[in-house]
Parts: sequence; C-alpha cells; structure tokens
Amino acid sequence: MKKLPVITGYDAIKALRKARFIATRQRGSHVRLKKIEDGKTIKITKEV
Repeated sequence: MKKLPVITGYDAIKALRKARFIATRQRGSHVRLKKIEDGKTIKITKEV
C-alpha cells in the first residue's frame, strides 16, 4: 500500500475551504472550520 502524501496544515485548510467549509474562529495556530449541509453541522478543529 502506498503512503499518503505529506501536506501542511495550510494546504489542508485550503482544501477544506474548497469543500465549502468556513473558518468560524482562529486562536494562534488553531483553526475551527464549520460546514452546514442538509441541516447538519460538521465541525473540524485543525492546527495550522
């Protein structure tokens, strides 16, 4: 099985924003993202 590519936190957030996630808040290097889809809320916390 092949290894997954290594990406930075910035690249991960960039990809999630393309998937229609929005940054709800940021404190230091930690970013919280949120997406509302079909009446359900998806939340992600990611360190940049």
